[in-house]
Amino acid sequence: MLVKTFQAADMSEALKMVKAEMGLDAMILSSKKERRKGILGLFSKPYFAVTAALEQKSPPPRPNPYQERMERERSTSEEFQNSMLAPLARELRELKDRVESLARKDAEKKVVPHLFQTEKPEEEARVFQAEKEPVPRTFAKEEMEEIKKLLLNAVAARGEKETRPAAFPEVSAREVTVKNLADDFDLSDKVLESLADELRAEEVGVDGIHSLLELIRPAAELGEELEALRERLVDAFANVIKCSGPLRLKKNGARIMAIVGPTGVGKTTTIAKLAAMYALNKGARVAMVTTDNFRVGAIEQLKTYSKIMDVPLEVAATAKELEDAIARHADKDLLLIDTAGRSPKDREKLEELKVFLESHPAIETYLCISATTRDREMNDIVANFSILPITRLLFTKLDESESFGCIVNAQVRNKYPLSYFTTGQKVPEDIEVATARKLANLVLRENER
Repeated sequence: MLVKTFQAADMSEALKMVKAEMGLDAMILSSKKERRKGILGLFSKPYFAVTAALEQKSPPPRPNPYQERMERERSTSEEFQNSMLAPLARELRELKDRVESLARKDAEKKVVPHLFQTEKPEEEARVFQAEKEPVPRTFAKEEMEEIKKLLLNAVAARGEKETRPAAFPEVSAREVTVKNLADDFDLSDKVLESLADELRAEEVGVDGIHSLLELIRPAAELGEELEALRERLVDAFANVIKCSGPLRLKKNGARIMAIVGPTGVGKTTTIAKLAAMYALNKGARVAMVTTDNFRVGAIEQLKTYSKIMDVPLEVAATAKELEDAIARHADKDLLLIDTAGRSPKDREKLEELKVFLESHPAIETYLCISATTRDREMNDIVANFSILPITRLLFTKLDESESFGCIVNAQVRNKYPLSYFTTGQKVPEDIEVATARKLANLVLRENER
């Protein structure tokens, strides 16, 4: 890792020096204001010292030809087994069962019950011994033709069917979910079961399915058809999913909004979208503050948006600097605070962020999460970030997600209202106010019908 300290008259000039020498991937380790040492330092102007680091990527290891060849051979072998041998093995098992069944039928025809006793003991013993011996398997001509057809079909199936070997019967996740849901909710109605399948396909959890279907159950019991119940289900989302609506500006004082969340979820771009929405579209007086001193690229990105929108931007390295920045922009209508991405498992960094957010009582904290996050990981994110004063959830990257049940689950389980959805990188077009009907249409794929 390359570490270097840059000195400049102000913070902006120091960051330019870091960017010019190390690039946008540089990480800011520390920044402080200092004076020259010695007596003459009392009369000199202070300067900013910024220490930055750049991770030097090591060259990738040279490939091992032997390992590559062995990996290709193993992959080819597994592919052959999955695509050729497994279907044939299954068909041959079925053929074996068929042969044994025919053998049993043939054996039954050969066994003749004795309704009388033989006069000669030797002959009786011989007959009895013959019955104990296995009966040779013989098949009729039409039965042999049927076996031949089965064998030909088994061989032909190698190139026509794609399957995977299964030594034991498996219980699917859907069957487990159905069982858990059936314990709490009556899915005997086929129409309700069909709607439950749609929700499960979008990865909506049992709690969400139960809450939604409970609201439309009376109509289902009265015999309403599927399409009518689906429309009722869209309406049911409004009673289950809580949304906060858009940011409402205050008549006196600034509305202060901070966005927090894991790394890479799009916090900085979302800040720019909100700033453009209110400054350009609604004519509000907006200011931006970033506390992300760890990525030069994040600061430069917001600076670019700041110049385009003619919106002031400040950098706050400490909680005191954030408090001062808020005081300087008390005359604004909206103050947007960008924060550095934090791992939900890094408790120490989250505690540091908590100190920032508690520097002013009017800060409203929005937890930003990508809609592509898996449900289990989302639970951990919300649980760990809850040490911060979270007030709302904000979901990004809906355009990259294949399912939307995780949004339903996060709201139902944690009760934080939904605020905004973002659907792309365009500023400010790709952001919209979160609504229950919008989420319902996404989950039920109404736009695709």
